[in-house]
Amino acid sequence: MFKALLLNQQEKQTIATIEQLDDSQLPQGNVLIDVDYSSLNYKDGLAITGKGKIIRQFPMVPGIDLAGTVVESGDERYQPGDQVVLTGWGVGETHWGGMAERARLNADWLVPLPKHFNGKQAMMIGTAGLTAMLCVQALVDAGITPESGEILVTGASGGVGSVAITLLAQLSYQVAAVTGRAEENSGWLKSLGATRIVERHELEEPARPLEKQLWAGAVDTVGSKVLAKVLAQVDYNGAVAACGLAGGFDLPTTVMPFILRNVRLQGVDSVMCPFEKRQQAWQRLGELLPASYFEQACREVSLDEVAECAEAITKGQITGRVVIKP
Repeated sequence: MFKALLLNQQEKQTIATIEQLDDSQLPQGNVLIDVDYSSLNYKDGLAITGKGKIIRQFPMVPGIDLAGTVVESGDERYQPGDQVVLTGWGVGETHWGGMAERARLNADWLVPLPKHFNGKQAMMIGTAGLTAMLCVQALVDAGITPESGEILVTGASGGVGSVAITLLAQLSYQVAAVTGRAEENSGWLKSLGATRIVERHELEEPARPLEKQLWAGAVDTVGSKVLAKVLAQVDYNGAVAACGLAGGFDLPTTVMPFILRNVRLQGVDSVMCPFEKRQQAWQRLGELLPASYFEQACREVSLDEVAECAEAITKGQITGRVVIKP
């Protein structure tokens, strides 16, 4: 038997309960894992509280990532005792995720735990950190160098944004961090490596087709009208790595940034990412993230505390990472 946070739906309301389950109740997969740590991010918060249409089927164990130890394996790439990381692949949405003491998963979804991290540290990075690394690499691949100019990071106080700032700073980029709570977060964001703070309301006004060129590139975690504003302000030959839809699916822009300024919009999805690229990104995270990154605010909670934390995280009341020790 193992303990799990299980979500069900009753009269269109999402109900979260702690349940005792056994291995036979786990979904299909060829690798059985003892979960050492998982994480709680904004998307998980929306799923658990029912404030977002994240869960596609019930019952569901939420949690979009996990780090754990292989117990049984039907794939020659993994043996009992191996340490692994899972990020993305619809876990916590269409396949039971990390908020349980055990998980059964497809081997193709896993990556060996990099030697640079333990399980808790991997979950401090989590899917958000992997996505941030892919965004930063997209800018590098687009030829945006520290000499190109300043990089804007939207949603800077979130998981992807905060890691992106740290990685960019380690690579000697000048970073402008966008936050809606500048007075509260500016000190923390500057400690991560941001060189200046931009108030979020400056990017929430309707964008003209083209505006003054301000940024060599950007990492956008919000989307919609914020992304449209950013695109209108990016330099000629600049690039934007976009990974978030928190602001919505619409993009109220024109073709002018792309045609008249040759701005490149590069979508980043940590799920639709080949194994080799994911593994390289995790290794690069180990090389770039300073030891001080793991000294930042991190709250460790049990499964019994997740529901309360999920509510707080959707209200913007938690700064830094939340990791779960099942």
